[in-house]
Amino acid sequence: MCSRYSLTSPHEAVRATFATSNGFEFPPRYNIAPSQPAVIVRHGHKGEREMTLVRWGLVPSWVKDVKTFTMLINARSETVLEKPSFRAALKYRRCLVPADGFYEWQGPAGDKRPTLFRSRSNAPFAFAGIWEHWMDAGGSELESMAILTTTPNSVVATVHDRMPVILPETAHAAWLDVKGHDAAEVAQLLEPAPDDFLQAIQVGKAVNSSRAEGPDLQRPLAAGSLL
Repeated sequence: MCSRYSLTSPHEAVRATFATSNGFEFPPRYNIAPSQPAVIVRHGHKGEREMTLVRWGLVPSWVKDVKTFTMLINARSETVLEKPSFRAALKYRRCLVPADGFYEWQGPAGDKRPTLFRSRSNAPFAFAGIWEHWMDAGGSELESMAILTTTPNSVVATVHDRMPVILPETAHAAWLDVKGHDAAEVAQLLEPAPDDFLQAIQVGKAVNSSRAEGPDLQRPLAAGSLL
């Protein structure tokens, strides 16, 4: 499960990495949590890559009342083709979710200790995502997304039994191209990241709060410290 991640890279670097036709300023985010706005990259109406903000927590278009629906923050890659909540989005509405780190926890309830997983290059990368457009009878609209997950590589497996799907840059075009690459084809891309891609960094418990923010959340934990 991926329930918290970061995007601290400058917006210019994110736009350049994902070759979007547009861009906008956004602050560094060290602790993006479900229900919060998140940057995604998708194909626009003319087929160009566009950057936009949506809510993290997918709401399928068929939901009657968004207030009573439990938002879906992750989709398991092993079953995403079968689940009614995700099938249409995988076929028609795939996106990239820019990130440069994510967190997982281990330990007993009440004493969960976080680990930050970050690329060894510290460069931004892309989670495989799907997005949806929801509208109620009164015309209120909501765009939302979920992050796909898979089995962990050897680095993440020391902490958790799932990890977000990190798409290599060579797979970005196919993932976004819903007309040229069908859902069954791109499902083959949903694999764990190579073992040498990520580094694991123990960080303090401040990140356990979804309200916490700032660079101190990613400061490596001193040996023996439980902060």
